[in-house]
Amino acid sequence: MRKPQLVFVIALAGGLAACGETSSLQVSDGTGPSPKLPEPNKTLIPTVNIAPAIGWPAGAKPTAAAGTQVAAFAENLDHPRWLYVLPNGDVLVAETNAPPKPDDSKGIRGWVMEKVMGRAGAGVPSANRITLLRDQDHDGVAETRTVFLENLNSPFGMTLVGNDLYVADTDRLLRFNYETGATSIKSEPIKVVDLPGGTLNHHWTKNVIASKDGSKLYVTVGSNSNVGENGLDQEEGRAAIWEVDRATGNHRIFASGLRNPNGMSWEPTSGALWTAVNERDEIGSDLVPDYITSVKDGAFYGWPFSYYGQHVDVRVEPQNPDLVAKAIAPDYAVGPHTASLGLTFAEGSKLPSFTSGAFIGQHGSWNRKPYSGYKVIFVPFSAGKPTGQPVDVLTGFLDKDEKAMGRPVGVVIDQQGSLLVADDVGNKVWRVSAVK
Repeated sequence: MRKPQLVFVIALAGGLAACGETSSLQVSDGTGPSPKLPEPNKTLIPTVNIAPAIGWPAGAKPTAAAGTQVAAFAENLDHPRWLYVLPNGDVLVAETNAPPKPDDSKGIRGWVMEKVMGRAGAGVPSANRITLLRDQDHDGVAETRTVFLENLNSPFGMTLVGNDLYVADTDRLLRFNYETGATSIKSEPIKVVDLPGGTLNHHWTKNVIASKDGSKLYVTVGSNSNVGENGLDQEEGRAAIWEVDRATGNHRIFASGLRNPNGMSWEPTSGALWTAVNERDEIGSDLVPDYITSVKDGAFYGWPFSYYGQHVDVRVEPQNPDLVAKAIAPDYAVGPHTASLGLTFAEGSKLPSFTSGAFIGQHGSWNRKPYSGYKVIFVPFSAGKPTGQPVDVLTGFLDKDEKAMGRPVGVVIDQQGSLLVADDVGNKVWRVSAVK
């Protein structure tokens, strides 16, 4: 048995409990424009520290920041991950999970990681649908729920341009005709472009947003590994944000070296594209901080050869010093292993103290002891740039025994200026609103 396989067998034998090392820094140390980056700490047994998913007890809910309140906008969903608000106020929620990817589960390592994800609540089959939620009377609760689109393939991102609704399945970008007020779409989709998928498809989520003029679409494509261990030939077109011409489907790599970008949003002041990125695992509880960053056309952000600019990752073979020399550091760290997925700017927000900055849904760690993430934070912005430390918006997703009652993912501002949060373990969409 090879050493990496043995390591993961040991981790499994420990009950998938808190194996490996322990953090020596606070999450706040790995946060901000200049996070602390200690030396890598690659141990024989990697840290495997899972918050078991249990769901919300009756009547329980997260804790909202002062001046705000939280209630369920919709319940009893099937692994809701991503949200989109249509111009008429209807809310689309992608009920989705990973597609079959047998090559990603091969060997001892793959088998163990499958168990890890199952313990974390990510092992359920994908519903493969988008559901429409409508709050007709604007009381903060969706009283109408309809199947909007079904028979998809692990859908995630959604965006509307005119009457064209775009959905990012795990392996292709699709276009549907949408009519205002429609509660379902039955027409066949038109494929815009194929996206990297297949039987490996390690980071399967694909997000999509449109440029302000609607001519371009931007699509996130995560890496096919942690740090290239499946072979760099498996990373073609991955760890990147694509720019897709909406009229022709032609595409190019807009920015690369982004290990697993998910949320994207346009910063209101500068007009710059920003994304939330999951960084790499297995070099210690304090490395590497996830981050949010503006995305520069043609820029390279390091993965897999380096992190946070030009900090070389010696695990990657072969090395590429020429590319490392071009790597630029991201703008703002949001803590190590927080699994920061959702990102939306506060444009239109009516939440007190949360009107200029970015909301970030932090799904929560598995490779850190103690846990990190499992909350929604707000990063204040001024003049188009982050300023100061993050502020907690929604917490309390872990119970007193550190079991996960919920895990936040997508975040979006609704038409009333409240914040909607998809919770894929609690199977709810939470709504954070101002206290009246």
